[in-house]
Amino acid sequence: MGVLFTDMEIRPLLDTVYQLYGFDFRDYSEAHLMRRVKHRMALSHIKTVTELQERTIKDAGFAAMLLQDLSITVTEMFRDPDFYSVLRTQVIPMLKTYSFIKIWHAGCSTGQEAYSMAIVLQEEGLYDRATIYATDFNQTALDQAKNGIYSIEQIKEYTGNYLKGGGKEDFSKYYTSQYNSVIMHQSLKRNIVWAQHNLVTDGVFAEVHLLLCRNVLIYFNVDLQTKVHQLFHDSLITGGILCLGSKEGIRVGDVHEKYTEIDKKQRIFKKRY
Repeated sequence: MGVLFTDMEIRPLLDTVYQLYGFDFRDYSEAHLMRRVKHRMALSHIKTVTELQERTIKDAGFAAMLLQDLSITVTEMFRDPDFYSVLRTQVIPMLKTYSFIKIWHAGCSTGQEAYSMAIVLQEEGLYDRATIYATDFNQTALDQAKNGIYSIEQIKEYTGNYLKGGGKEDFSKYYTSQYNSVIMHQSLKRNIVWAQHNLVTDGVFAEVHLLLCRNVLIYFNVDLQTKVHQLFHDSLITGGILCLGSKEGIRVGDVHEKYTEIDKKQRIFKKRY
């Protein structure tokens, strides 16, 4: 029989994680928290949340595993290819009107989407005048992102995504194969700034022309979504572009009043004021 517990039992655990390690998951969605906590308890053969909390307090290595479990690291290069097709046709022309472009990938995880953006910008002749700020609160994920090393098996899928998303080159020109892995070329890394940033607890990171945070907000409750949307709004220039995930939107509070819709299906919005 699987582990059984209530949402209320998780609250003290989340308080402990925040007090000891500074990571605040208290406003993440209940479904996400329950799923990930059950996962860690099953893997570690822990039967109660109280026992899980005690291990988290006493064992820093175990706590690191729990933090990794609670993090959101689901990503891939050119994820949702149709989004990248619209990005090229609808957003890139707007970016070309600026002499210098700042882009923020919020919640960049292990970096695949930041490299995807670098490739798009390079193919559209914009990379030399762009800076990509790729941030995540998970330092382990950031370290992998900086290295830009992915498995050969992943690259096969990424190549298909790239072509469907309007890729203009042979995808293999962007990486070097080594054993069962590939390393993204240094030319893609030169204008990416990797940095630790927590959407839950940190403030404005930079004033940017384009902000992408795709498939992260779905893990937050409504109050936290509202808070993060304000952060995004404060981070965008007037006329800046906000890109969200396919299951996310701006229908929280009065957020929708501050944007015009560029593409409803792909969740791309332009800041009005």
